[in-house]
Amino acid sequence: MDWDLFLAPYKQAVDELKVKLKGIRKQYEKTSDHSPIEFVTGRVKPIPSILEKSVRKNIAIDRLQEMQDIAGLRVMCQFVEDINRVIALLRKRNDMEIVEERDYVSKQKPSGYRSYHVVLLYPVQTINGEEKILVEIQIRTLAMNFWATIEHSLNYKYKGAMPEEIADRLQRAAEAAYRLDEEMSQIRDEIQEAQREFMRKKEEKEQSESDT
Repeated sequence: MDWDLFLAPYKQAVDELKVKLKGIRKQYEKTSDHSPIEFVTGRVKPIPSILEKSVRKNIAIDRLQEMQDIAGLRVMCQFVEDINRVIALLRKRNDMEIVEERDYVSKQKPSGYRSYHVVLLYPVQTINGEEKILVEIQIRTLAMNFWATIEHSLNYKYKGAMPEEIADRLQRAAEAAYRLDEEMSQIRDEIQEAQREFMRKKEEKEQSESDT
């Protein structure tokens, strides 16, 4: 297996999609409208993680392209309502094809995990022509992302055998994060108005400094 050759289109897909998703945010900024995208991260799954998952899921080496999350992106949103806006934007695009959606926002996992997963077929242009690869985009709020990052670290520490007390506390933390998202949604208009005012004053200050 030539890993550099195999992973090259996945790296290209992550780079291209990061540019496109960040471009959506910039378009919203130019219109002074609230962007449903707060920020975007992306990564290609490390080789040891690919091999571990291939064994766990019984995926042969010559069928690794069936793995959905070798190329992965995360889209962070300020509000729960923004998640649906991002999904709608992805569904409208003609430069990618959605092949699967998994809603862990309204139907959380038993652990408390919440996020919305979209699996795409994304065309990458290579020297050998077009290659369509699977990419997973996880869309979540900042609170959901904070919780998921902590859960991932704890699962790594305990190798999937988390003590019951820690798991219970993590579940309670997940509910607290969900309540935080609910509260933020209740005062969304106030938050957005404050953010617009902050940006307006920032722009006025920058303009004043450039004129002097």
